[in-house]
Amino acid sequence: MRPNYVLGGRYRITQSLGEGGMANVYLAHDLILDRDVSVKLLRLDLRDDPHTIKRFQREGLAATELVNPNIVSVYDVGEENGMQYLVMEYVKGMDLKAYIQQHFPIPYQEVINIMSQVLSAVQVAHEHNIIHRDLKPQNILIDENGVAKITDFGIAVAMSENSLTQTNTVLGSVHYLSPEQARGDMATKKSDIYSLGIILYELLTGTVPFKGETAVSIAIKHFQSEIPSVREFDPRIPQALENVVLQATSKHPEDRYESVEAMATDLETALSPRRASEPKFVPDNAVEEGETKVLDKQALQSTLNQATTDQKSTEKTSKPKRRRKHRWLRWLTAILIALLLVGGLAFWLGRPKTVSMPDVSGLTLTQAEQKLTAQNLDPGTVTKRSSNQIKKNHVIATNPKALAKVKQNTKVKLYVSSGPKLITIGNYVGQSYTRAAAVLKAKGVTVKRQNQSSSEVAIGTVMQQSATVGQRINPKKTTVTLTVSAGQRELTLADLVGKTKTQIQSYASRESLNVSFNYKYADNKKGTAISQSPAAGSILTEGSTISVTLSRGKKPATDTTPKVEDFNVSVNIPFDATSSSSTSSSDDTSSASTSSSDVNTIQIYVRDQDHDYSTVYKQLTIAQDTQVTIPFAVESGKSGGYKIVRDGKVILSDNNVTKNSH
Repeated sequence: MRPNYVLGGRYRITQSLGEGGMANVYLAHDLILDRDVSVKLLRLDLRDDPHTIKRFQREGLAATELVNPNIVSVYDVGEENGMQYLVMEYVKGMDLKAYIQQHFPIPYQEVINIMSQVLSAVQVAHEHNIIHRDLKPQNILIDENGVAKITDFGIAVAMSENSLTQTNTVLGSVHYLSPEQARGDMATKKSDIYSLGIILYELLTGTVPFKGETAVSIAIKHFQSEIPSVREFDPRIPQALENVVLQATSKHPEDRYESVEAMATDLETALSPRRASEPKFVPDNAVEEGETKVLDKQALQSTLNQATTDQKSTEKTSKPKRRRKHRWLRWLTAILIALLLVGGLAFWLGRPKTVSMPDVSGLTLTQAEQKLTAQNLDPGTVTKRSSNQIKKNHVIATNPKALAKVKQNTKVKLYVSSGPKLITIGNYVGQSYTRAAAVLKAKGVTVKRQNQSSSEVAIGTVMQQSATVGQRINPKKTTVTLTVSAGQRELTLADLVGKTKTQIQSYASRESLNVSFNYKYADNKKGTAISQSPAAGSILTEGSTISVTLSRGKKPATDTTPKVEDFNVSVNIPFDATSSSSTSSSDDTSSASTSSSDVNTIQIYVRDQDHDYSTVYKQLTIAQDTQVTIPFAVESGKSGGYKIVRDGKVILSDNNVTKNSH
């Protein structure tokens, strides 16, 4: 599609972002909402295939159900001139495959942070009964702020060299393909967990576990070969972290994590010192595969009958001399067969009986063990898992699962709730609100924004947080409030007309405004304001300057009044970076301090017809060399004066100010 083409009368195509087996992706600009978006357009050679169109439309329907900061949002679905297209959130950054290539080796904590975001997104999809089927680094985008976002829900590209297909089933890229998908079975949620394990493997090693010349050879390795050890690649990787890879990529789905949430919980503590001595994970089915198969009763009886028939046949056809010679051998064979039969029957009669696995979920550990023992089952290892639904110290699930047919004396693994999954609050002060909120929301935390004016902190930056750093919270029940800078405070200017000079100075100080005074003869009471600029009701920001004209009282009627000359004097005030008036403020309610910029506090004193040195004419703060204009009203033949004070010290002064001296 050519640049500048307007799709759907709304989306102006800018450039191509990439081409895939099923669709091409373009960068476009939304002319209505004035924002960049990405447009996925079904390839022209596939637009007449109803099955392909249905899969393409399924992606839009699937993604619109999913709302998560780690899932690429779908804004619009449409068709134009037979062309199917999706309009999605534009993620400025790179895919995870390129990120691994550019940043490997990646610190373990960063690996866990990336995987936690991906797991959060997949968990939301699974809660909506949506299976991705094609999880791979190429479908995970990393934006400029380090936020991971999954794309391509409901669609699997199945036309490249590294993909496999079967009738009516789309299988993901072969390097991340689960064993059951490679065998042709339908994908399940645990198939996604397997792919997530392969992605974690690649984040830790920089490569995929299985390679081959053809897609088929790689697929065979997925269900025949064991996953290579990541600790052999890097011995510094903790065993607990390798165990996450091993359990997620178990050949049998029942040996994998019960859910994406369980995998995320295990991954969260993989670097904890408490798990330093954890043994290597071994799947339960690894032992079962090596068990000896024993013939059943019918098979034993069939073997005996066949042996007897063969013996009679041999007796009829053998010569008498040969029969006598080998009679002892026939007797020995008969004895061995009899012993085999007796042993087989004894095993058959003494074998463990099959019972139905009881459902003990929701029971306390003691109650569950008693119920299992009553069914002649052996309560085995207890594994703690976080749960938002099951009370602490109550059973979440078992392995084998409830209602499964198991032999008596089978060891039953119990998964017991450790209570709600708690997360640790980090320090978000100084970060952008968008980044901080995305991180918290990815962990399931409800975030509330509270704006606050600030002249020192950049707009959109977090100034305070309600939860302290290091605090562990239940994200389902805790709301974290982030106080965000809204820039300098705005205020509505009050009506100052009629106010005295002292009242106006007090108001200006309270509202952080600078004020300059002019004087004029008027019928108003001497010393009260007769006008102001800007006018009352104007919207100002802190630090703005207002000008107020005060009444000198009524103008004398006689001409004997000395002539007063009005003129202005400009003064350059130097900024001193080492001045003790530079300030640093800290907020006791926040988990971190915030320093203000260095400023000088300046007081200006004026001596003329209307002022004397006993009161401050003007006070202001400066952060650099600043020029100020001072108005004077001086009787003809006399002089005025000014003093500039910083930190209680006079830095500039002139006691002989006349109209012609400046």
